[in-house]
Amino acid sequence: MTDRLSKQPQDMQPKDLQGLREAIESVDRQLMALFKQRMELAESIASVKIEAAYPFRDQLREDQVIRRVRQTAANMGLDTHQIEQIYRQIMEMSLAHQLSHLKHAAPTPLRIAYQGVEGSYSHLTAQRHYRGRKGGVLLTGYETFHAAADSVKNGTDDVALLPIENSTAGSINETYDLLADGGISILAEVISQISHCLLALPGVQKRELKVVISHPQALMQCEAFLRTMPWVKPQAEFDTAGSARKVKEGHDRSIGAIASESAARVFGLEILERTIQNQENNYTRFVEVAKEAASCPSDQPCKTSLVLATGHHPGDLGEVLRQFSSRSINLTKLESRPVPDRPFRYRFYLDIEGHALSLPVSGALAVIEPLVAELRILGTYPQAAPVENLSTDVAEPGAAPSDTSSPEP
Repeated sequence: MTDRLSKQPQDMQPKDLQGLREAIESVDRQLMALFKQRMELAESIASVKIEAAYPFRDQLREDQVIRRVRQTAANMGLDTHQIEQIYRQIMEMSLAHQLSHLKHAAPTPLRIAYQGVEGSYSHLTAQRHYRGRKGGVLLTGYETFHAAADSVKNGTDDVALLPIENSTAGSINETYDLLADGGISILAEVISQISHCLLALPGVQKRELKVVISHPQALMQCEAFLRTMPWVKPQAEFDTAGSARKVKEGHDRSIGAIASESAARVFGLEILERTIQNQENNYTRFVEVAKEAASCPSDQPCKTSLVLATGHHPGDLGEVLRQFSSRSINLTKLESRPVPDRPFRYRFYLDIEGHALSLPVSGALAVIEPLVAELRILGTYPQAAPVENLSTDVAEPGAAPSDTSSPEP
């Protein structure tokens, strides 16, 4: 019937049908105008987010929007499932529009990769460290360190912020191995204080927990606390904040997570215990890496990171270290890692104080080069500023920075 009506000449169609169609077209024009207005607001939100170093994908906010529109749809007698699908598509359109807008922004925001999700310590460190940068920053979280480094190597991101060592649990070997693989150089270092919390679903008591999940480094940093709960089984996951999200989505009262206060806020979890790490003064050192090395001003305190493999003669490593010592070069880090596919052969990672081009360091490198099978400078970069304490609840975009502070392995 509808097909036959649509094929009739205009003057033969019922007058009320034509009027209704015109009314729908008027509503459609209003909808298009509102969509345009929404996209313009999305552009403004994008500008605020890049200035505040805030992730574009705000899962908590999206969940709030969906709950609100479903309730509104129900009150208006609309199909809540269909309305939810429409709004999820609208949010995807807004996100795509924000990213497209940034491609034409001037200056272009710095694209920063990190491991984890919102609320992870890597995310909190990146947000606090880069917030307020001229031109802004675009933060993107990846599931693994390897994926974050690859995003820099293939040009998707400009830099990655990777944890490399913790004052309680020691070195983070995966980052050392990524540096040895080549293709990235160290540009800077950031040191952040780490404060862990035990999180669970609202209303859960500690005695109800059977499993506590978190990143392996976080589990090691909280080993003493976990021993006070012998009925609980620690279980490794890829990320601290990702563990909090898993607790939230799993709705299992027997599972808790070790993560930050910020992760508790993001995923709506309850904090059962604060400051549960083995040492109150618990710090993680991060390195900023990029495809190309950057120059470090020679008039400010610098560090140089090296990777080398010695020959197979007795005393080679000792002679390398002696050359640094004889020039009063302070060695701040010495780490050994197995060489892949070469059983019981090792590379050594060294952090030394000084610029690679300074006379003491360049002189030492020239002398030791014949003694080693491999020698590569991973980067010369400014020494980290005093320990950076991250606020447990980083400010929302547009909010004034908090004066109080407290930050993934």
